[in-house]
Amino acid sequence: MRELTTETITDAVLDQMAATPDPRLRALMASAVKHLHAFAREVNLTPAEWIKGIEFMTSVGKMCTPERQEFILLSDTMGLSALVNFLHDKTAIEEGTHTSLLGPFYRESTPKLAAGSQIASHVKPGSECVLYGRVTDIGGKPLANATVSVWQTGADGLYDIQESATATDYRGVFTTDADGAYVLRTVKPIGYSIPMDGPVGGLARAQARHGMRPAHIHFLVGAPGYRELVTALYLRDDPHLADDVVFGSSDDLAVDLVANDPSCPIKGLPSIRFDMRLARESAVDKTSGRVGSDPSAILKPPARSESAAPAPAGS
Repeated sequence: MRELTTETITDAVLDQMAATPDPRLRALMASAVKHLHAFAREVNLTPAEWIKGIEFMTSVGKMCTPERQEFILLSDTMGLSALVNFLHDKTAIEEGTHTSLLGPFYRESTPKLAAGSQIASHVKPGSECVLYGRVTDIGGKPLANATVSVWQTGADGLYDIQESATATDYRGVFTTDADGAYVLRTVKPIGYSIPMDGPVGGLARAQARHGMRPAHIHFLVGAPGYRELVTALYLRDDPHLADDVVFGSSDDLAVDLVANDPSCPIKGLPSIRFDMRLARESAVDKTSGRVGSDPSAILKPPARSESAAPAPAGS
């Protein structure tokens, strides 16, 4: 029988997992165990600290609901989501518009709207603006009939899903025209704090972090044969553009709100122009998925097969 010590325990665990049939799972778990054990040894992790970590992760799980994904928020604030995005970007066969975070408040069930529609149900005087641009390939060829999904917070800094599980506001799906153009009305985005009422917010406060995101609008853009683009525009004058708490902002995605843009297709309103270039799709893109997802989709119970045994009464 192997004598287990602080130095031999890691190899013992790896030996037990060595027969894992799936090679990718075997590689991922082996690396995870090595790094976790190395971390515990490096900081001389105490039992009390280990319990505290378990309690924290448990509280993150308990905070998750069909309207809120606290684990994605944790990943975002630790920079892991951004890192995975960067790694994924390296698999592209050509460079299009840079990506940004999908975030924990994306929703699959978003209404399809006609060009020029207002995505906000309540518009305060002076807050309305036009958002427009073109979707092209990296060479500038317009992509007609591309889908442009847009979502943002309201004037109170909250997403619709944070206020109601059923209401849909400040979001919509648009289709580009023959010239690859899209246009919609919205309200000027504002900077806001991530949810600070849960365990992730508590951790941010313990780290003396401000918890703020710069003003931005999310996009998910798709066209047949092209790599799905998850990105966002950021207002250049926001004070937290350079220290976004979830590391999603970048200078090349920063834009200005222009008072009298002669190119704006809707006159009389300030506007934001945001053009996007899509890279061609590769075999990797068809199976890689995306960082972040619709919370309600993540938390749906797995579908039961028709041959599955009936659930016990009362379950």
